[in-house]
Amino acid sequence: MTAQPLRLIRPDRAALSAYVDALRRGWSADNIRGAVAAEEELAAIETDADAFLDRLYDPEGAGPPFKALDGSLVPRLPGMRLWLWDGEFCGSIGFRWPREGGDQPEHGHIGYAVAPWKRQLGYATKAVALVLPLARERGLAFVDLTTEVANLPSQKVITANGGREVARFFKPDAHGGAESIRWRIDL
Repeated sequence: MTAQPLRLIRPDRAALSAYVDALRRGWSADNIRGAVAAEEELAAIETDADAFLDRLYDPEGAGPPFKALDGSLVPRLPGMRLWLWDGEFCGSIGFRWPREGGDQPEHGHIGYAVAPWKRQLGYATKAVALVLPLARERGLAFVDLTTEVANLPSQKVITANGGREVARFFKPDAHGGAESIRWRIDL
C-alpha cells in the first residue's frame, strides 16, 4: 500500500482491526507498562469494542476514573486519543487538558507512540503539529510534554514543534524514577 499523507483519525470500528494488529505485533501506546497494557486493551476490545472506542475519545472527561500505577483511582481528565494514519495504522497520540479552573495534567498534555515499523518517517513530529491546533481550540495558552533525559528522539520532536525546556525532575518510582524534562510549547 502506498502511504498517504499522515493524518489523525478518531478511533473507530473501520480502523480497529489495524489497531488490534499493532497490539498483537507488540506495539503499545503505554511506554511504561508496554505488553501488559496491550493485553488489557485487547481484552477490553474483545469484551466491548464500542465502549473501548468511546473511552479513547472523551472530550468531556465523563469516563470512569482510571487506575494509576500506584493503584489509586484518579478522575479522568477531558481528552482524546487519536490514531496516526497514513492509509494504515501508524501509532497514537493522546491529548488531555484540565477541567475549567483545574490543575494542568501532571504528566503533560500530549503523549504519543509511533509503531516501530513506522518510525524514522517524521510521524511523531507531524502528529504533535497536528494536535497543536486542537489545543488552541480548547483555549490553552501552552501545552506541556515530558520526556526522560535520555529520550533524544522525543526531545527532537518537541523542539521541532517549538518546545522549550521548563524544568527537570525525577519521575515517581511507579513511573520508573528516571530523570525527566518538562517541555512547553507556547500556543
